Amino acid sequence: MPAQTTELRVRDVRIRLHRAGQGPTVLFLHGAGGVPQWLPFFDMLAEHYELLVPEHPGFGGSDDPAWIRSMPDLAMFYLDLIEEAGLDGIHLIGNSLGGWLAAEILIRDRARFRSLVQLAPAGICSKGVPPGDNFIWGPEEALRNLYHDQSFADRILALKPSEEQMDVMLRNRFTVAKFGWQPRWLNPDLEKWLHRIKLPALIVWGDNDKIMPPQYAALWKERLPDARLVRVKDCGHLPHVEHAGPVARHVRQFLEGVAP
Repeated sequence: MPAQTTELRVRDVRIRLHRAGQGPTVLFLHGAGGVPQWLPFFDMLAEHYELLVPEHPGFGGSDDPAWIRSMPDLAMFYLDLIEEAGLDGIHLIGNSLGGWLAAEILIRDRARFRSLVQLAPAGICSKGVPPGDNFIWGPEEALRNLYHDQSFADRILALKPSEEQMDVMLRNRFTVAKFGWQPRWLNPDLEKWLHRIKLPALIVWGDNDKIMPPQYAALWKERLPDARLVRVKDCGHLPHVEHAGPVARHVRQFLEGVAP
């Protein structure tokens, strides 16, 4: 299903937005890699829902305002965006950094949301189990550590990125460092507020995740008031990429069970 790419302006910040499908609204918050392409997983969701995939400030084709300095700033910006766009009854999905952002949004205001899907989120960690440190890995190592099935990494490494794509990748990396450099990939205050996310939640985690260790899944399930957990075998940090079909089915079944 072809996606339409448009732009939104919120507080004089230009945001690139990809959208497809019709039905209840699903808002997907991307991870550290941005939105380099429209994924099969997105097509599967867009068959049943109106899917919105924005590029966060500082990523891809969106503006990078100096006043967005932290994940809490980014969460408040998204609450402004959602209000100005008139969105309501939202099913919120986040992966990695996007999952962290989803939690930061919902601990502040959940009024316009119906559910939460977390795909290997960052933001909190288990004591004594540090996250993978992609800030010290080389580019190929960082890419390979995203996947259990290395054929995904092989296909990407076989492509020669354009100069424009290289610029976007570098820009994304600077923005990721702004939000996740110190402390690494977490907000120490987030965990104590997760009880405020009183929404049905689905947590999906790959058993072979080298970025956000699988041990974190139990902590998220414990801290969210109404959560179920799906573990995905032979899967790294991007379950919606490596196992798009099964993960999309889990997500659709979960969303169909959420009360209107």
